Amino acid sequence: MNDAYQRFETLRFDLDDKVLTVRFNRPQALNAVNATLHRELSQVFPLIAADPGVEAVVLTGEGRAFSAGGDIEWFRDITPAQLDALFVEARKIIVDMIEVPQPIIAAVNGVAAGLGATLALFCDVIYMADDAKIADPHVRIGVTAGDGGAAIWPLLTSLSRAKELLMTGDALTAGEADRIGLVNHVVPAGELLSHAQAMAHRLAKGSRMAIRSTKASLNKHLRDSVNLVLDTSLALEKECFSDAFHKQAIEAFAAKSRTRG
Repeated sequence: MNDAYQRFETLRFDLDDKVLTVRFNRPQALNAVNATLHRELSQVFPLIAADPGVEAVVLTGEGRAFSAGGDIEWFRDITPAQLDALFVEARKIIVDMIEVPQPIIAAVNGVAAGLGATLALFCDVIYMADDAKIADPHVRIGVTAGDGGAAIWPLLTSLSRAKELLMTGDALTAGEADRIGLVNHVVPAGELLSHAQAMAHRLAKGSRMAIRSTKASLNKHLRDSVNLVLDTSLALEKECFSDAFHKQAIEAFAAKSRTRG
């Protein structure tokens, strides 16, 4: 395996017969995205794209969750300079992920929320555990669904469903996500990773040129959606960080977390 993967702190990598399994690795925080994980996500996809030893990727979360989205504690104390860096990274994560030529298989365990949901849905084939949930609750903390959700949800479901789910932030069970076409497969939780890795190995053993070119062709739809939506939604989301509703929601969420702890 490429030694460059060893420098990452919040991502874990395993390579098996040209299938790279990538795990978000903050299990103590349900793999919530803090500054370090966000920065590393903005670095990892070009590395994978250029790796000749990887023919397919599985993306999943270590422990009980895929990713619970943004780490609220990070948002509470973020400085203007850090906020600027966050949104530069946010755009890069989505654009870089689309440019990965290898097929990416999501194995959604536990909760996938916010950016966690976006990363799952930008994968090429999505497996979801039967006890998992998925949601984009940006609006519940007073910010635009701006990290890619506004681009991907309408492509996978419909514009009207995406509007309802992104404007309410409501969570979907695996069965509901399957019913509306948001994910490809719902499988027993204990079999999730084996199903996802089996698909990754199948694609890794197929025609490299045919599979990658087919993905590139289909991703034209995704690139068009991202080009149309992403810059606007990120700019609008950034504006929300100065809004009173957002600041109050962050403090309320943090207080609730301390009470639970």
